[in-house]
Amino acid sequence: MDNESIKNMLLDIQPSKLEFTVTMTGKESSRVNGLYKPETREILLHNKNFKTENELVYTAIHEYTHHLINEEQIELSGGKNSPIKSKSHTNYFWAKFHALLDIAEEKNYYKLDVSLSPELEQLTKEIREKYIEPNGHIMHELGRSLVKAHALCEQANIRYEDYLDRILQIPRTTAKSASKVGLLPDEDSALGFDNMKIVAGCKKPDEKAKAVEAIKSGKSPDSVIAMMKKKAKEIDPKEKLEKERDRLTKTINELTHRLEFVEESLANL
Repeated sequence: MDNESIKNMLLDIQPSKLEFTVTMTGKESSRVNGLYKPETREILLHNKNFKTENELVYTAIHEYTHHLINEEQIELSGGKNSPIKSKSHTNYFWAKFHALLDIAEEKNYYKLDVSLSPELEQLTKEIREKYIEPNGHIMHELGRSLVKAHALCEQANIRYEDYLDRILQIPRTTAKSASKVGLLPDEDSALGFDNMKIVAGCKKPDEKAKAVEAIKSGKSPDSVIAMMKKKAKEIDPKEKLEKERDRLTKTINELTHRLEFVEESLANL
């Protein structure tokens, strides 16, 4: 593939109105396989890092995801370049990236097929059956036991938090997640603990059912989380910007008051 064919492939996966360039650097890098420059809208691919075209396509789609999100942010800001965020690999990024990979597979640009390696296929089966599913069952039972322990602590007038911290020595966040998971049906244990946490985080029964279905269909955890976060109605861009303006105004006012206090304190020293 050359630069032009890579760009055409990306546009076929998802069109973009924002002009961008693709450049294979002809270099090898130990730090990154590729990068996206939002200011100049350049996708750089260190093609010497890749053994196969499939690997190149994966990285190209990764960097293109950054471009598409950059395009979305520019549209939301009314055509202005959005500020550079410290965290670019958010849940939204991974969900969008995985969705693009799905399209790339459908169009035969990319392939994720563990059956190409019988040894890897067998190992994948063992990982699921020996570790992921049993871990789900164990954490499910732990959650139910913690719910019971919580009730017994209250009966004995023992602070449950102290019991977790100094008797069981379990982080409270882990205990909270396990307790929620313990309320799920037994059959959900096969999903594994991390996926069970996603399901347990859904408030409505129909949302839980949709999350379970998505996980079983092969959707990535990030894709399922993004799906459950998505509101039924799209937020109006103007409304979103107004909310951000109000939030920033509040923060600025708080910082201004704090600055005045610090300056006054310094003047009195």
